Amino acid sequence: MEQGSIMTAEMDTQIVQTPTVSKQGKPHKTPPKGAIFYIKKAAMLILGALITAAGLDLFLIPNNVIDGGVVGLSIMSHTITGMTLGTFLVIYNIPFIYMGYKQIGKSFALSTIFAIVMLSVWTGVLHSVPPVTSDPFLAAIFGGVVTGLGVGIVMRTGGSFDGTEIVAIILDARTQFSVGEVVMFINLFILSSAGLLYGWDKAMYSLFAYFVIAKMIDVVLKGLDESYAVMIVTSEHEEMTEALNERLGRGVTLLHGAGGYTGEAKEVLYCVVTRLELDKLKEIVLDKDEKAFVTINAVHDIVGGRFKKKAIH
Repeated sequence: MEQGSIMTAEMDTQIVQTPTVSKQGKPHKTPPKGAIFYIKKAAMLILGALITAAGLDLFLIPNNVIDGGVVGLSIMSHTITGMTLGTFLVIYNIPFIYMGYKQIGKSFALSTIFAIVMLSVWTGVLHSVPPVTSDPFLAAIFGGVVTGLGVGIVMRTGGSFDGTEIVAIILDARTQFSVGEVVMFINLFILSSAGLLYGWDKAMYSLFAYFVIAKMIDVVLKGLDESYAVMIVTSEHEEMTEALNERLGRGVTLLHGAGGYTGEAKEVLYCVVTRLELDKLKEIVLDKDEKAFVTINAVHDIVGGRFKKKAIH
């Protein structure tokens, strides 16, 4: 690859702080989580369930607009039988929770059970509340935003309302289909069934709401201000490190490397910045070293470390 260029890689990266290793080579044990941790987690699951129930009962269900997955299947069953939505949410999710316990773990299963129970409770409480709008288009937009916000909070806390993703993970390991393809196929079947039950216009509104919900979940999980991991190969690492610290306000990690062809020693700078800081970073890099080689990868999540900054100037 030629130097003096900046390349953006379409690749999600997750930065996780690894456990501290002692001098004897044994990792330090993570201290047990206290009661405050579990209280906060329960509070977030309750909040996420309340917001999701508000999106369903105040926007989507009164206008015959549904979500995908188990929630959509439960809404249709509620319409056909007249039984409460919460009943079907619990019944349909039982086998998926069992599979999730086997595949993903006890913490996920317990969080999912608690979230589903709370969603069932809140849907029963909000069932008698009048809908916010009778326009299915507005219901699809705002109901999708509210529902996606609630689902995103629950997923970010380590739980779920929908067991179809667990099935998708299992089938992904045993078949040639990806998780996304399996989820899309299941939801295509559910939304097609909604067309037969509510009419094809409502099925199209439901499809629109489904994409709004998916986008809102991404916003909650990833955030509006996306982060990027930047690796800079340069021979001017000292000046560039100082400039990034002073002008961008970001910490920099120095890695030692060598050219694969020439064997010449090279210093590699590693830095994580936000989307708004990318242009400033490129300006600083090319100002200090026009021959620098830079790769930029989208970061999915940042855990641990000290991801903070000083003011840009």
